[in-house]
Amino acid sequence: MDTPDILIYVHPELSAEGRSKIENALMGCAGVLAADFDQHTHAHALKVLYNSGVISGKQILAAVRQYDPAASMVGL
Repeated sequence: MDTPDILIYVHPELSAEGRSKIENALMGCAGVLAADFDQHTHAHALKVLYNSGVISGKQILAAVRQYDPAASMVGL
């Protein structure tokens, strides 16, 4: 199992509730092992650990864009 990380930036003004919804939605996706915002340093940076044999980075980004259409993947 290959488990890469990706980093996704969302709009800096996205509410804590919005960030929580994104984390919960991603954790419901098959292949996503962890999805966490860095609440202390960069609240708009979402780190996602996933199984690339089950889900792709593009699919993860598409799921995040349901909540923030301007979200962008920066990689890791």
